Amino acid sequence: MNDYKEPGLGDFQSPWKIRIAAALNDLIHEAGIEGAVNPAQIIAEIPPSPEMGDIGFPMFSFAKTLRKGPPQIAQMVCARFAADGVDAGFFEAAGPYVNIRLDRAVVAKAVLAEALSDGFGRTGTLAGKKIMVEFSSPNTNKPLHLGHLRNDVLGESVSRILAACGAELRKVCIINDRGIHICKSMLAYKEHGQAKTPESEKIKSDHFVGNWYVCFNTELKKETEELIQSKGLKKEEAEAQAPLMAKAQELLRKWEAGDPETVELWKLMNSWTVQGMKKTYERTGVSFDQYYFESDTYLLGKDEVLKGLEQGLFYREPEGAIAVDLSAEKLDKKILLRSDGTSIYITQDFGTAINRHRDWPFDQMIYVVGSEQQYHFKVLFVLLDKLGYSWAANLYHLSYGMVNLPEGKMKSREGTVVDADDLIDSLRDMALAEIREKEREEEVGNPAEVAEKIALGALHYYLLQVSPAKDMLFDPKESLSFNGNTGPYLQYMGARISSMLRKAAQDSGKIENATAGFSLLTSDPEWELLKALAAYPAAISEAAASLDPSRLAAYLYDLSKCFSRFYHDCPILSAETPDLSAARLALSQAVLRVLRDALHLICIPFLEVM
Repeated sequence: MNDYKEPGLGDFQSPWKIRIAAALNDLIHEAGIEGAVNPAQIIAEIPPSPEMGDIGFPMFSFAKTLRKGPPQIAQMVCARFAADGVDAGFFEAAGPYVNIRLDRAVVAKAVLAEALSDGFGRTGTLAGKKIMVEFSSPNTNKPLHLGHLRNDVLGESVSRILAACGAELRKVCIINDRGIHICKSMLAYKEHGQAKTPESEKIKSDHFVGNWYVCFNTELKKETEELIQSKGLKKEEAEAQAPLMAKAQELLRKWEAGDPETVELWKLMNSWTVQGMKKTYERTGVSFDQYYFESDTYLLGKDEVLKGLEQGLFYREPEGAIAVDLSAEKLDKKILLRSDGTSIYITQDFGTAINRHRDWPFDQMIYVVGSEQQYHFKVLFVLLDKLGYSWAANLYHLSYGMVNLPEGKMKSREGTVVDADDLIDSLRDMALAEIREKEREEEVGNPAEVAEKIALGALHYYLLQVSPAKDMLFDPKESLSFNGNTGPYLQYMGARISSMLRKAAQDSGKIENATAGFSLLTSDPEWELLKALAAYPAAISEAAASLDPSRLAAYLYDLSKCFSRFYHDCPILSAETPDLSAARLALSQAVLRVLRDALHLICIPFLEVM
């Protein structure tokens, strides 16, 4: 098993790649073999332990050319270095690897110059690329819940990371504001609302609408159970035949026909939900450049389905529904338009995608949607391609796993979902209790405001530290821990460094005339921290390439652990000399800048004081 890892030492690899390529080319020439090695072909990795060096270069790729084993090639390359007068302290052969030890003083000066400059970490790898990211995609029959929170922070963080790599970003949200699920809330309110409003009930407007959705499903469950008992039907059959479902379907037909009373009720209830959702977005630091509404795009989607029918891409079934057979693409038959002419999800997705590309011709479009919709997006992308839209090849589904609580799976229709606002309130109250228990109210300034930021830090980090594809269990108490791999731990590290720098500013007389001696930063804790800083641009680029903020979260945790060791082992304000103290302060400032910047990229509020 290869224990070496990909390094993030940037330009420090390049001179050694050039040297190794030159040595290999000498060996190839001396052996009378045709061909040459380009420095770009040299792979760089990090050895499994610091004692083995800072960068390892594997020789596996050159065994076939030189007709020798990788360990032998590594020895020959090192012998070439020795013959060329390279200091023996900087290289050694370790099995199939040429391991390199960097000049710590040189690296310290270069890394800190970069890390303390503006734009550190901004590689520009995506410069000139237009990327649209769709996320959240709420329905207007209920408030945002824990599942949306994972979607929202994933979409927002990915967008920030892509922008940090130079991409031109456009964040969009599709509001699913029509369909049978919307009509269920409308019907319950129409029959039982009695002119109640969010104001009269003193409840957040999106929560008010969500309660009517639960009300509908509670009544539907009663009707379904009665039909099961009286007619012996299966649950799905009984639910489909329930009088409430028939009423909801009729309400949907009235809406699509433009019935004034139905449309007026729809507008009222949708406005309540959207108003409440936008407050939650603002609270969590999520924003969008444009909102799209399903009600504005589904008709265009219908036109696309009818166009495909005329072209022979789709067909009409005996009962009138329009469908497509995708067995040739190893997919199934898919209904695109119901027999009564009403739309389904994929119908409006046609129209929405087409509208978006017309509005803002993107190079790539990323859909942040749960893994249960993988098949849906496979079908959507195939059908848009069949309809002649060449940009369909640039559509990507960023699939993420389910998120639940320790109590079990959540269900919107049964009212067991944890609403986003309620969860954040709970985390905030727990953080506030911790601040009061430690008697930190005066030190933090505004305890409620700080507790809110700790709550968001705990929530967002917990949701992002896991790779998007994985299902996860959200544990509120664990997320709020100030120890270990958590958001509050990272926030505390930022506050700790800020406090130390404030103290240094107050005692500036001790190092007022000192010159930061970066060449003095050669101890192991300092060296590990410098290497962690140097890895920041690579961490951002890797997170962008994989559309995975967990990579940046892992980097931040590693950086914080390195700083903690440095802080413990290397006196800063009481260093042996003023020059060393100034150098360690500069190193701390660089860590703080990276910490603040990276926390922003993963949607965690930075705190000066905790």
